[in-house]
Amino acid sequence: MDLSRSIIRSDRRSLLKSMAAGAGALAAGPLLARPAIAQAREITMISDASNNRPVVERIAADFERDTGVKVTINGIDHESNKTAIRNYLVTSPPDVCFWFSGNRMRAFVKRGLFDDITDLFQREKFYDVLGVMTQTVSVDDRQYGLPTGGSMWGMLYRKDVFAQHGLTPPKTWDEMIATCDKAAAAGLVPLGIGTKELWPAAGWFDYLNLRINGLDYHMRLMDGQATYLDPELTAVFDRWEDLIKRNYFLPNHTSYSWQQAAAFLVQGKAAMFFLGNFARRVFPDDQVEQLAFIPFPQIQPGIGPFEEFSVNSIHIPARAKNKELARDFLAYFYRPENLGAYLQPDGNIPARKDVKMQVDPLMQSVVDTLQAAKGTSQFYDRDTDPDMAQAGLNAFQEFMVAPDRRQAILQRLETTRKRVFKA
Repeated sequence: MDLSRSIIRSDRRSLLKSMAAGAGALAAGPLLARPAIAQAREITMISDASNNRPVVERIAADFERDTGVKVTINGIDHESNKTAIRNYLVTSPPDVCFWFSGNRMRAFVKRGLFDDITDLFQREKFYDVLGVMTQTVSVDDRQYGLPTGGSMWGMLYRKDVFAQHGLTPPKTWDEMIATCDKAAAAGLVPLGIGTKELWPAAGWFDYLNLRINGLDYHMRLMDGQATYLDPELTAVFDRWEDLIKRNYFLPNHTSYSWQQAAAFLVQGKAAMFFLGNFARRVFPDDQVEQLAFIPFPQIQPGIGPFEEFSVNSIHIPARAKNKELARDFLAYFYRPENLGAYLQPDGNIPARKDVKMQVDPLMQSVVDTLQAAKGTSQFYDRDTDPDMAQAGLNAFQEFMVAPDRRQAILQRLETTRKRVFKA
């Protein structure tokens, strides 16, 4: 079963009812009533949480207080975890770790590195509170993780900066060009971006393709069923190249991480920043109210709107030493009040339908955008094969630096597609 297509076909409104629903504490029930397990009463967790690290520590401390099971948290940088997990799942797996749903999860499932926790879903009745979101962590109708929450991609800007320079939030491509021109004339960077980590550039490819060619074509490309030499992609790269050659993007963006690049938006030096709503984490608390979110502009009337909704997840490695205690911790972590507290700092939309969170104007804009979408993908490196994704991430960054190499870049991508998908 294709995970992304499952999300696409689903009715996301059931998920978003969580924004108005009361959380209600779950009874401890079977978690605390279960007899002591004959193994070491401790578990280890690798966490790439940064903004919400205090919440993870609080949940772990509460779990130890209520069960007597010690949780040792080993922190790791989010970007470093993307590489390190390939090693520690094999050599020295923790009992619990954070990762991504979709194809990135499925790659580890195929290698036998994530534990099948279908029994936990059945025991805790997670199907009832997840509904269609169950599919984001499913392979062949078995579950291999718990979806925590999702983030939406869109155009972020400062309301005060737009007001100061008389800028208008763009709804169409032509309006975005006009806004960028006006921003540049005012001495602002029209479009902030940091591509040192590669993946922010892929967001531009995804959305241009979604807005020009639609969701079905985009997913066929992700599945290796379309070619990177298709004429359909000419318009995608033409639009992108136009932005590059107009010098709209942040200069030397390959030198900046997304956080470093987002500082230009925080400081009022960039007009817009295209990223997920998690970018709010770089804003000081007293400035978050100035941050606003709008959907990526429309390009082809009648196409979409289709959006990127990326869902994160938490897992038990297949080679974990304390799997039963890890299941108990996941059940505890996944209580609606705990999951809501974990998601709140980044403003991510909860996977559970019964999680209550504080909804500020920024998050409400994200929710409204998701509700209006006719379908969703996850993200380039979550929707396609991992080997194809790595080639694509490198290619998109290269294109943003040297758009004149377009044909050679696309030919390399096509060569990779044929190898990966055996086309």
